[in-house]
Order: sequence, then C-alpha cells, then structure tokens
Amino acid sequence: MIWISLADRADFLVTGKVEYSFNNYYQVLTAQSLHFLDYLKNSLFISTVTAIVVTLFSSMAAYAVSRMRFPGRSVVPLLILAMSMFPQISIVGYLFEMFSKMGLINSHMALILPYIAWTIPIALWINMSYFSQIPLDLDKAALVDGAGRMKVLYKIIFPLALPGIFSSALLVFIACFNEFLFAIMLTIDYTAQTLPVGIALFQGLHGEIPWGNLMAASAIASVPLVILTLIFQRYIVAGLMGGAVKG
Repeated sequence: MIWISLADRADFLVTGKVEYSFNNYYQVLTAQSLHFLDYLKNSLFISTVTAIVVTLFSSMAAYAVSRMRFPGRSVVPLLILAMSMFPQISIVGYLFEMFSKMGLINSHMALILPYIAWTIPIALWINMSYFSQIPLDLDKAALVDGAGRMKVLYKIIFPLALPGIFSSALLVFIACFNEFLFAIMLTIDYTAQTLPVGIALFQGLHGEIPWGNLMAASAIASVPLVILTLIFQRYIVAGLMGGAVKG
C-alpha cells in the first residue's frame, strides 16, 4: 500500500520508470473534487460521538447487570446480545425507509443511531466481564457510608474499570470508523459520507481507478487508528485480559 501510494503514475507512463514522491498524498489532501478531508471529518465525528454515547450507556448497564440484583437480570444481556445476531444487510432496508420518513437520510444521525444499536452489545459484554472482577465489598462499604448508586459508579467503579472502559470505547470507535454498509446505504454525498465510502468512490477524470490516490487515502485513513491503538494499547490489553481472567 505504501509503495503504491508513493509511486508517481505520470512519470511511469512517460519514462517507463517508477519515481517516488508524495504527489498522491498532496492530491488527496488538497483536491477539492475528492473531498477527502470532508470524509475524514465525518468519520471522526460520527465514530467519536458513537463511542462516547455507547461507552456511557453500556457502562451504566454493565454496572446494573453485573452488580445489582433485580428480576430478569440474567436475561437482559442475552436480549441485548440478540440485537447483534441480525446481519446488517437484513435491516438496512428498513432503516432506509424509516429514516427517509424522518428526514434523516444523508445526515450524521442516520449513521450514529444504528451504530449505537450495533455496537452496544460488544461494549456491554466487555464492561460486564471487567466489572464482575471488582469486589462487591467496595459497593457495600460505600453504600453503608451513605453513597448512592451513581456516586459508587462514578467515584469507585469507573476509576477501577478504566482499562475495560477504554478497550470497549476504542473497539467501538474502530468498528464505526471502518463500517461500510450502513454508510453507503444511508448517505448520499460528501456532507455525510464517511471515509470508507469516500475512498471507494475515488475515480479518475475518465472513470479509471487512481490507485496511487486510493492507496495514499487508505494510508492516511489508517493513521488515526494506529495512533489510538499505540496510545491506549496498555488499557486495551488490560481491559480484555481483565475480563477474561476469572478468580
């Protein structure tokens, strides 16, 4: 990918030799017709909002299911998990019809809403696994001292569960950033389309595929994910391992 992105196709067609430069990267970042930066901003905004909302609600739900006793407690996570059993292709038509009536087609909300429903199950199960490793005695001691459930959650459980919360948030962000089917079916133009769709729509002046630009765009698109993974890899490993190890 990097090799092709640095190859200058124009020089190859003229001289038969491959010259390497950053022309493809410059074209991708500056060409108004490609709208690359618009696609990138849409992806970052939609993925970030979804990750924040999913992390907030999945964490509270995971706390309730893993640490509180109420009727139907064991059924709730199974019902939420069942939401992810339906393939995207089976529901995208219904979403398109519903969002068309609501006037949401080609908007950020047209992607944020289904992304939230799509990613909550995995975030919930990761957080449940991690929360269950925290001793219940901490909750009981705080409740005896007069703390409410929300204070216990935000002052005690959240700080201890940060690795699990970070790992679930990052997995949600990556899943939304890379998602393609909803993005191409529920959006129309660059004002709402995300990076995977934008890159797939790249084409040259005469309809040919500009492989250099395509590879350069793909390389740039991978940078945010690589940076986030490198920064938070300690939390990701701790979160996933913490939820997997029992006892």
